[in-house]
Amino acid sequence: MSRHFRRAVIGIAVAVITFLSLAGPASAHGFTSTVYVHVTAGEDNRIRTKLELEYDLFVVSAADYEKDDALFRTGDAAFDAGDTAGQAAALNSHARSAVAYATERFSVVSGAENCTPTQVGGFTMGRREGVPYAVLHLDWTCPGGGGERQVRSALFPDSEGYVKGVKTIATYQLDGLSGSAALDAAHPAFSLEQPWYERFWEFFRLGAEHLLTGIDHILFLLALIAGSRRLREIVLAATSFTFAHSVTFLLAALGLVDVPGRVVEPVIALSIAVVAGWHLWRIRRRGGHAGDLEAGGGHFSLDRAGWTRLGVVFCFGLVHGLGFAGALGIETAWSWTLLWSLLVFNVGIEAVQLAIIALVFPLLAVLRHRAPTAGLWVTGALSAGVAVMGLVWFTQRVFGI
Repeated sequence: MSRHFRRAVIGIAVAVITFLSLAGPASAHGFTSTVYVHVTAGEDNRIRTKLELEYDLFVVSAADYEKDDALFRTGDAAFDAGDTAGQAAALNSHARSAVAYATERFSVVSGAENCTPTQVGGFTMGRREGVPYAVLHLDWTCPGGGGERQVRSALFPDSEGYVKGVKTIATYQLDGLSGSAALDAAHPAFSLEQPWYERFWEFFRLGAEHLLTGIDHILFLLALIAGSRRLREIVLAATSFTFAHSVTFLLAALGLVDVPGRVVEPVIALSIAVVAGWHLWRIRRRGGHAGDLEAGGGHFSLDRAGWTRLGVVFCFGLVHGLGFAGALGIETAWSWTLLWSLLVFNVGIEAVQLAIIALVFPLLAVLRHRAPTAGLWVTGALSAGVAVMGLVWFTQRVFGI
């Protein structure tokens, strides 16, 4: 292989890694937020909503929107001090501003008319993924005449400049109807009478978008593809990864597993570096024979290295499942309302994962077959770039850089 061609393939691989690293933040779940809503029946035919909003984002956004500097000062001080009672007190002492912000961007509609909100009780505090969340209860009085009832959310829009791509995860149990929905800027409303297939499509789309925008999960998958010597290896690795993260995803939904994000996120970053580094180690140890199978292959024609790698992928898949669960704030006990929606969310993740494998692996397979040396350089450069990004993210997440 000529020196110019070698430089070209390395340049292409580096360009791909650079593009991916610039396409998203260092954390798959950073610089964004999730709002949680539960809709039930209130008193006197009202509709009650329970809103859970990330506290520091809520304080900054409400203070800015309402020009309430005192809310920002007291709320921010309580946040920095980790004072839960002080956080609730800051919101309650500035309830007018906080409620006005929330009800300006969140609403319940009956027919063509807006329902009127009334705060129920004061603000309380909770936590999700180790992050303080403000809890706001509202009762909505809707005009007579009936009509389709909708919930709309435009909380924390991109235009505010604080976060991007906020999701609203809603569940409802009202008048014999129950279900769940996922809202974002492109889909800001859902009907309380929506058919099941619309609800499932929303969560399928959310799962697909989560993987596409979760650059660390994509790089992990690329590291798997680059290090797979045969089609059966990437199929088994992807299956192992899928099974593993599905296990922890469901265990989190059952309330049996609860690992804080500050532990999960660094391990996800480390998994990227380890899986990519595995292929680099084989190249250094075996050179041009890094893609050869060792003697003594057993079931599924995997050699000892293949089985060891499969075990490593499975273990890291368990951790990635906690990351997927954290994306939906799954920290409470099993909810039948969310069960099928969560499974469809997982299917959305898998659909994108399989699409990436179907696109990338055949290209690498053809390159390895027609130009083995070039294929080795490309997968090596790809793995090196992924490993570096994984180590950078691991350092950032451990030290909070």
